[in-house]
Amino acid sequence: SIGGSVMAASIESLLSEISGLEDPVEELRSLRTAVLAVPLETLKETVRGLRLEVIFSLLISNDREQVELCVVILGRFLQALDPHYVAQNFREELQMGLNHCLHSVKVLAISQIRRIVEHPDAALVIVNSSELLKGLILCIAEEKISVAKEAIQALSKLTNTTDGLHALFQSELLDHLKDVMGTSDIVRYRVYELVVEVSSISPLSLGYCANASFLSRLLGELTGDDVLVRATAIEMVTTLAHSQHGRQYLAEQGIMDKISNMIIGAESDPFSDFYLPGLVKFFGNLAIMDSPQQICECYPAFLKKVFEMALDKDPVMIGVALDTLGVLGSTVEGKQVLQKAGEKFQQVLKRLSQLAQNSTTELRVRCLEALTLLLTLPAEQQTEDLLGLTESWFSSLSNQPLEMFRSISVQPFPELHCGALRVFIAIADQPWGQKLMIAAPGFMEFIVDRSTGPTKESKDARFELVKALANSASTPEIFGNQHYLRLRSYMREGPYYVTAVSSVTVEGAE
Repeated sequence: SIGGSVMAASIESLLSEISGLEDPVEELRSLRTAVLAVPLETLKETVRGLRLEVIFSLLISNDREQVELCVVILGRFLQALDPHYVAQNFREELQMGLNHCLHSVKVLAISQIRRIVEHPDAALVIVNSSELLKGLILCIAEEKISVAKEAIQALSKLTNTTDGLHALFQSELLDHLKDVMGTSDIVRYRVYELVVEVSSISPLSLGYCANASFLSRLLGELTGDDVLVRATAIEMVTTLAHSQHGRQYLAEQGIMDKISNMIIGAESDPFSDFYLPGLVKFFGNLAIMDSPQQICECYPAFLKKVFEMALDKDPVMIGVALDTLGVLGSTVEGKQVLQKAGEKFQQVLKRLSQLAQNSTTELRVRCLEALTLLLTLPAEQQTEDLLGLTESWFSSLSNQPLEMFRSISVQPFPELHCGALRVFIAIADQPWGQKLMIAAPGFMEFIVDRSTGPTKESKDARFELVKALANSASTPEIFGNQHYLRLRSYMREGPYYVTAVSSVTVEGAE
């Protein structure tokens, strides 16, 4: 294109000017402006013929502004180039970037390497460059977390292929990775983060990490003397458990039993507050991914501890218990497990009622979220037994639970207002919930009152409540035709409808 040719000539002219200058900062500013003004598609047509080595050479400078300008310009140019072309033509420059003293240059180099390893045809160039890979590994130990994170992501992408796995875990690079681990506790856990990410990709990648002994080291950290290290290890192991093959590996290593025993042993450990929430979250995740009934029956210490935490005075423990109860109660199987707990769970429900009314705003919001999940029952799951279960739970919360949540919804805190409305949404398509609503004086007016809750979130939540009622098959019969048509009208008007108010101007009035 003619425009592309003119632009290429203009940029090439600026590059020629810059190459002969001792202080090119002013010209670099002009080049940055010009490059950022060009659409990426147009730049793709022109950038291949440009002498980018001029800009790369200017990265070797003590002038910070000059270097940062070059980073912006190169970032734009390289983004316009095919990853394979970058790999073939700028390998030495990328290596120089990894060794640069400024973190922005390192991030530029690593982000380009990441682009390359995500490209099937180009990835082998990186796989076969042990120096580049060694530089990436060393970047995991960088003080700047942004550099380390970028390096972890690039190395993780590299292992999407067998060649990449082999390069990282079955060559001399493995020794470099293990050496970097010895830098500090922080860096060791960055390596674990990489290992867990790689292990999560496939059973094959997990096998490479296990054979290199990283996973056994991580699992050994679970019972270490340092409680903070132990807490971090539990987080890593929980992430590993997100994949089916990860859970299978942990089961084969006896980790579920070990963590269950740690929960039991926590009662006599004065420092257990540091890692106990992580242990509970681990089993909470397992229950959702596998089977709540199986997990709670095989590891009874887990549910017992959740109930204890819900009744605790420590806000951290209460928060973890609320989140876990919500996760468990979000499934039919989880609801049935909680119901089987009998009186113990009834005590927890009473505690949730107290927390929803009298606690910090954050805990009240989390409590309302948990109650919403516990009470939600989609139409296809509404058997007589399950409807009886959710109704009994709702009734256990207070003598007048509907009024309790309505009083929460009118308090001047948008998050509480929306949280209470979401509880109403949870019961709005259940016949017993509808009967309570229509029997409560003024509740229908409360539902369709557009004047309360001025924020977008509150308007959206109220609209979802109306929609849940209007779309329920039992609403016309329970609410009656007049109220049902009112709900349908509200739904047609949408969440942000404003009634027009007419005014009459009187002649002579001021």
